[in-house]
Amino acid sequence: MTPSQAQNSARTRAAALRFIVCLGIVSLFADMTYEGAHSIIGPYLKDLGATAFQVALIAGIGEMLGASLRFFSGRFADRTRAYWAITFAGYSMNVIAVPALAFAGSWPVAAALIIAERTGKALRGPARDVLLSGATQEVGHGWGFGLHSVMDQTGAVIGPLLMVAAVARSHRFGPPFLWLAFPAVGTLAALVMARVLNPDRTRAARSQSTEPLPRVFWTYVAAAGLLACGIVDFPLFAYHFQNAQTSSAVEIPLLYTGAMAVNGMTALVFGKLFDRFGLLTLVFGILISVLALPLGFLGGSAGAIASVACWATGLGAQDACLRSGIATVVSMNKRGGAFGAFNGVYGVMWFLGSAAMGLLYSRSLAALVAFGVLAQLGAAVMFFRLRGMLRRV
Repeated sequence: MTPSQAQNSARTRAAALRFIVCLGIVSLFADMTYEGAHSIIGPYLKDLGATAFQVALIAGIGEMLGASLRFFSGRFADRTRAYWAITFAGYSMNVIAVPALAFAGSWPVAAALIIAERTGKALRGPARDVLLSGATQEVGHGWGFGLHSVMDQTGAVIGPLLMVAAVARSHRFGPPFLWLAFPAVGTLAALVMARVLNPDRTRAARSQSTEPLPRVFWTYVAAAGLLACGIVDFPLFAYHFQNAQTSSAVEIPLLYTGAMAVNGMTALVFGKLFDRFGLLTLVFGILISVLALPLGFLGGSAGAIASVACWATGLGAQDACLRSGIATVVSMNKRGGAFGAFNGVYGVMWFLGSAAMGLLYSRSLAALVAFGVLAQLGAAVMFFRLRGMLRRV
């Protein structure tokens, strides 16, 4: 490589890093908004009269729509190439839906607002990930997505901390949602800045392609779907911790705050490891997340803390590795549809798993734990077998 080529490469890498950081700031504010709300949704719905099954069902439907609708938004993004417009539209829904939870007088109204926020995430997700994947290609997919996840999870730490202060002040779960209007507006301001300061990184996606997604991609998606089926959603954890009196109302958002911090730190580590070891990194993360189920539902106060740490570590591995694997096997001009299809399957399976765990909760905690553990271990086996296939693509 000549000196001029080296300089160009360094400039390209620096520009890619700036782009990742800009989108990371956007996600930081967005996660302050959503994750702050997410940290108290379980007990808030309980106060509004929702049962454990209804909490799990709401969380599952929200995640299902937030992911399954990406199948259509991803295809739409690939067809129109309007990645920025779609991203702006999706983030705008945060500004309305989350603060409005403060005025929900019943759990069905709160459920509708939760689902509306997840719909906004479905709209923006594939388009934003295409923009992001163009930059991660310059620095390493694992490292790039891991860095973005760190900033994303920084917001996920600050948001619940904000809710800790708000709940401690009001001793209620409703009014604190109004505090989240500020980071919601900050999301749009940061997105405007990202658009102004960064060039269009989707030029490679302008050409149309009629080639189908590779077969290994669909096997990969099936493994991810099985993994999603076995991951417990935090609102059910929070419901159990409050129901079993292992954590107080103020401690629950603190636990979630710690989980988001662990999630962010481990995502950066797992992302770096992914660029070196591939899917073995994800398999290791799954083996850690499996421990969350027995520790959380069968343990006491100490088990609750340990379970949340294992749960967050597993999510960190997923954040860094799952999207990186897709970017590895799918070309730029098909990534919107690929990210959308991946999240569609992931969301439907998350919903089915959440609904099953909600039903099992009132019948047998041991059966709930066995269900989640078996699903995650099955996914780990599939990803282990896929590692060689991804190398050959």
